[in-house]
Amino acid sequence: MSFKAIRADMDAILARDPAARSRLEVALCYPGFHAILLHRLAHACWNKGLKLLARTIQVFARFLTGIEIHPGAQIGQRFFIDHGMGVVIGETAEIGDDVTLYQGVTLGGTSLDQGKRHPTLADGVIVGAGAKILGPFTVGKGARNGSNAVVLEAIPALSLIHISEPT
Repeated sequence: MSFKAIRADMDAILARDPAARSRLEVALCYPGFHAILLHRLAHACWNKGLKLLARTIQVFARFLTGIEIHPGAQIGQRFFIDHGMGVVIGETAEIGDDVTLYQGVTLGGTSLDQGKRHPTLADGVIVGAGAKILGPFTVGKGARNGSNAVVLEAIPALSLIHISEPT
């Protein structure tokens, strides 16, 4: 975890949230930033075999932010969690670069298998508030998943998934 990567995460927040005014504000007031910072530390510990330390950092991060990211999850650069309370990201989830998640998003599994159980989000994916993406498939590059969508199968690149209004 380099200062360059931390700065890139801050700059992503500044670019995607019109309410963000400065890096200092992001560093002090954005729980999504705190969660990803602590995740990157926990993930480094996880990869070095320090599993208990990694899980302890993850539990502290969840307590602090209300965002639960398993230390085994792989997360790319410039990741942004906006209004992150209730976000859950599972152990085998993979998240590309420039991905945005809103509050209440779950990247979850649907089986008890030991292998890949959680989704892969390609670069540039946006997932709306309350969406549940469940299973070991890929959401394609640039796809947008609307609020409260429940996604159980692969989504092609540049797709829009939403919940229709009742007629």
